[in-house]
Amino acid sequence: MSDFSTSSVTDHIVSWLRSYAEHAGMRGFVVGVSGGIDSAVTSTLCAMTGLPTTCVEMPIHQARDQASRASDHIVALCERFPHVRRSTVSLSEVYDALSAALPDGPDDSLGLAMANTRARLRMTTLYALAQRGGLLVAGTGNKVEDFGVGFYTKYGDGGVDLSPIADLFKTEVFALGKHLGVSQDILRAAPTDGLWGDNRTDEDQLGATYPELEWAMTYESQPADDRLDEENLPWRQREVLAIYRRFHRANSHKMEPIPVCVIPSGVRFGR
Repeated sequence: MSDFSTSSVTDHIVSWLRSYAEHAGMRGFVVGVSGGIDSAVTSTLCAMTGLPTTCVEMPIHQARDQASRASDHIVALCERFPHVRRSTVSLSEVYDALSAALPDGPDDSLGLAMANTRARLRMTTLYALAQRGGLLVAGTGNKVEDFGVGFYTKYGDGGVDLSPIADLFKTEVFALGKHLGVSQDILRAAPTDGLWGDNRTDEDQLGATYPELEWAMTYESQPADDRLDEENLPWRQREVLAIYRRFHRANSHKMEPIPVCVIPSGVRFGR
């Protein structure tokens, strides 16, 4: 992190966002704000472009502390930037109705399927608002989540138009958040995806901290000859590597292009 300048990174991302929107012929951005550091930083960077920015709260049986952090952050942004607009879309009833309509009914044992459904309902909401306002959906994923362990929902929070912080490690996002004046409540909060209706954190789900996963991602990106022999690594680092590789392998389908069945020319009709 010694070569990480919060000021220069901020300026670069804000300029990149503004340029992308202008070249795309879009008015501004829409961002889902969850009460976590990633969405707080992303929404602040979008607001700093000077373009219209809609910050959206989309509670689905949300924990009170998550909802209050999101609300307080948006209020602060609206006070600071006159072109920031707040929108609240409660999705609890929509989620409950969809859950009840499924063949197996509102069954908590569905687990991950219904957790991902929350993320996909939010994505649908963001795009409905974006299309109405001529806005781009700004993603809130960081580098480890998007390209390391694939810790996001396919066609949920992974469904975005552009990703302003996806080349930043989580620790760098926290540093940027501090520089941008994100509230201490958000900076101190344990990272969580907020999809389960309980208090589980990202670390609970992943089995490793973000700094540990950043180390593993950096280790894996090094040429084999430059890596320290795995047998000589401390036990915890070997464990974290195994965790990282397991998630990376299992979630590679999210991080790679959708496979296309290419039809050979000799098989095509009338060719």
